[in-house]
Amino acid sequence: MGLLHIYCGDGKGKTTSALGLALRAAGAGLRVCFVQLMKGGVTSELNTLKLIPDITVLRCDRSYGFYRSMTDRDKADITACHNKLLSDAFTSGADMIILDEFHSAYSYGLLDRDFAEQQIFSGRDTAEIILTGRDPAAVFTAEADYISEICCRKHPFEKGITARKGIEF
Repeated sequence: MGLLHIYCGDGKGKTTSALGLALRAAGAGLRVCFVQLMKGGVTSELNTLKLIPDITVLRCDRSYGFYRSMTDRDKADITACHNKLLSDAFTSGADMIILDEFHSAYSYGLLDRDFAEQQIFSGRDTAEIILTGRDPAAVFTAEADYISEICCRKHPFEKGITARKGIEF
């Protein structure tokens, strides 16, 4: 039986925390399916994940940008991609399924919510499930076994320092 983990909050480190758990699981011989929702651009962690045989990465084949800049066509395309990624993840046979930026995709309606809930809650029968992102819906926090909230106290962006390769992406 798997448990449901949530990494949430406005601070940096939600994805990084989930990746740490993926490394631990793979090191213990578990099969991990790491699904990136809302992200299609280059992120440096993908270079390392490709080297680990027990970690599979699933993501859309292009970047759709931020929600506020998406066209209606973009929203339809990314929703279809997200639904396929969820289906593929939950039929992968993985021992651990990480849905990175899940809460954003869920709150923006960029996936089939009923399908996602059904997959996550029934998927716990066979896999550990990890959800990341800001502002998780109450339906998930009520059922979660772990909730870790990452709080931003200070960030270099406040000083005008933009995202740096190897640190933020």
